[in-house]
Amino acid sequence: MTTRSEPVNVVDVVYSQTGASVHTDALGMREMQQRVWEQRGAQYLLVKAPPASGKSRALMFVALDKLYNQGRKKVIVAVPERSIGGSFASTSLTRFGFFADWDIKDENNLCTPGSSLSKVQQFIDFLSGPDAVLVCTHSTLRFAFEKLAASALDGVVLAIDEFHHVSADIASNRLGELLKGVMAGSDAHIVAMTGSYFRGDSVPVLVPEDEAKFTPVTFNYYDQLNGYEHLKSLGIGHHFYQGRYTSAIHEILDLDKKTIVHIPNVNSGESTKDKIEEVGFILDAIGEVISQEESGILRVRRRDNGEILRVADLVDDIDQMARAETLHYLTSVASKDPDAVDIIIALGMAKEGFDWPFAEHALTVGYRASLTEVIQIIGRVTRDSAGKTHAQFTNLIAQPDAATDEVKLSVNNMLKAITASLLMEQVLAPNFTFKSKRGNDDAPSPGVLRIKGFKEPSTDRVKQIVATDLNDLKATILQDDTFVKAAAGNLDAEVTNKILIPKIIRERYPDLNESQVEELRQQVVVDSVIKNGEVREVGDKRFIRMSDKFVNIDDLDINLIDKVNPFQRAFEVLSKAVTPQVLRIIQDTITATRIQITEEEALLLWPKVQQFKKVNLREPSLRSDEPTEKRYAEALAFLRKKKRELEAQRKLEQA
Repeated sequence: MTTRSEPVNVVDVVYSQTGASVHTDALGMREMQQRVWEQRGAQYLLVKAPPASGKSRALMFVALDKLYNQGRKKVIVAVPERSIGGSFASTSLTRFGFFADWDIKDENNLCTPGSSLSKVQQFIDFLSGPDAVLVCTHSTLRFAFEKLAASALDGVVLAIDEFHHVSADIASNRLGELLKGVMAGSDAHIVAMTGSYFRGDSVPVLVPEDEAKFTPVTFNYYDQLNGYEHLKSLGIGHHFYQGRYTSAIHEILDLDKKTIVHIPNVNSGESTKDKIEEVGFILDAIGEVISQEESGILRVRRRDNGEILRVADLVDDIDQMARAETLHYLTSVASKDPDAVDIIIALGMAKEGFDWPFAEHALTVGYRASLTEVIQIIGRVTRDSAGKTHAQFTNLIAQPDAATDEVKLSVNNMLKAITASLLMEQVLAPNFTFKSKRGNDDAPSPGVLRIKGFKEPSTDRVKQIVATDLNDLKATILQDDTFVKAAAGNLDAEVTNKILIPKIIRERYPDLNESQVEELRQQVVVDSVIKNGEVREVGDKRFIRMSDKFVNIDDLDINLIDKVNPFQRAFEVLSKAVTPQVLRIIQDTITATRIQITEEEALLLWPKVQQFKKVNLREPSLRSDEPTEKRYAEALAFLRKKKRELEAQRKLEQA
């Protein structure tokens, strides 16, 4: 009998449980909300904080102050999905010490069933009416501003939740275009809120000159988890398997933990192409299904000890009404009752904005092409809850066809990317724009590559795919079984480019005509060649090649890999323990890459750095608000970086 192995972490972080992040002050504010409140006078406020840190209530505090004390007349809150609108429902704040309550009338909650287009008139009427607060979706906001001038938001506070949906590429991102127009054409105050300050592709959220206009408030995973009462550690692990994932998942599916299982996309190489059968296999691995409740929850008897587990299936979409009932049960009952559900099996759901505070383990099958998705999934299990001391994210991935050293390098890169993201850093790879080369073209602008015979996107649909879905499309192509064989040299390159890739594009986007398919094919091929090397070199190494696609991590000289152990017929990569001290070192290493200081100045400040440490019994902090201390810390970080570089060079010369 095969026994289940404990997930082994690529990241293992332990926190001190101070309780600071959940304790409230005399105004009813938690630590993160206090930080935001201190910056309430800013016209443009950027709040970067993890799920469950209290961003929605922080917005309420600031927005009410702007209404009562800063001369603002109205507040509009825009969220990406209707389900997230509930986070901004009417809330009593005065009973906890604040001076006013957050009140929103039912008719001003536009996060209700129906098309966003149908709610546009309600949005417009609100602007000219007497009410102060409205909540709508991003799409309603966009549709409304097709009929309004930017000046319509004069006197308004515009709050944009899940701000990473904005893109600096305003030519193809309507929300980004709207934001830029509002900033240029109105006196609106803007509160931007996000749990992950990157988009998952190579396009930044804001261009530097616009980002500089925002006052940032950063509250990262370290701040949050270090201040929790119950949750004290977070683990992240990568497990590789051979064959089908269904032969390995039972070894890391811990039935004693509240778990969200995300099965792979049906277009991915990890998928069996039958999502219903995959759910059935997972249920069989748990035990025997004995009944189904009216809520849709399945009652399953465990194979090992006979205990009854309650399982929610969000994958089966044949009966949409039944799935809607299950989802309603999860959001209304399971979010409050720890006994309501034990395991959730999902595909595209239970990610962004999904609230199940009792979740302990996120088990995700298959390589995720979007780092945003990884961080959102991690956020599902990092909520504080009584009895939950450890949260775990496990990624079960098909074994890459690559040398162990390459895999170790790739996992370390992925670890650095995830860690930087958990620290709310936006560390992105360079972004290129591809243009057709014509005879009399001027010299290209920075970041623009001109290619002879290149077909630029001619329709809004292709532009939208290139802007928001190109990386996921490339992941689908790279994980296609036929493409993998072709990339290994079994098919001619021209056949791959002209037949196989267009076929995959047609299957994924059946609404495109042949001209659009060709435009998108060229985008895929050119983007892959420029950024990843030749497409044919990727093949089975998609995890290796794609792991550093989203973030510029080469400057972070951090090695977190310890050793490699067997797992199934493949292996699992283990890391050195990442303690709070190491997490701070990673943050300081990231900061050190941005420091503007000469070696001469750093050496001049070194004696003062030593004196500071002697007097204060600690090193100067890069996070200090005191300019002199911060400069000392920058000098120290610079000198340490130089020392590491010299040591690396010395080892290289000795070798």
